[in-house]
Amino acid sequence: MDPTTVNPQIIDSVNQTQLATMSPQVVKTSGAGKAYQSVAQSAAIAIQDATDNLRNASTIATTAAGVAISQMLVDPANAELYQTVIQESKDLVTQSTTDLAAIGTAMATLMKEFPSG
Repeated sequence: MDPTTVNPQIIDSVNQTQLATMSPQVVKTSGAGKAYQSVAQSAAIAIQDATDNLRNASTIATTAAGVAISQMLVDPANAELYQTVIQESKDLVTQSTTDLAAIGTAMATLMKEFPSG
């Protein structure tokens, strides 16, 4: 056997591998899958950020309400001012909750509508 001759089975195997991995449809599907994964990861990060925002808003609101209640006990004459702070604290948490829900819904819609390949 001539050492410079390549076995036809090897040539056929290489050609079939190229067809299986480099055909336009395979490349297109693979690219679409990678794009879908990237968008899914971005959506997950957006939801994590909104969750962190809610957690932080809740911490701030709880602290502000606690200080307002303490001040209300010390200075009952200004109770109305402190009640306003408490209400604003509640509103902060409510808005952060609304934002989280809206972001979650938007990301779910985006993922449903985004082509996966």
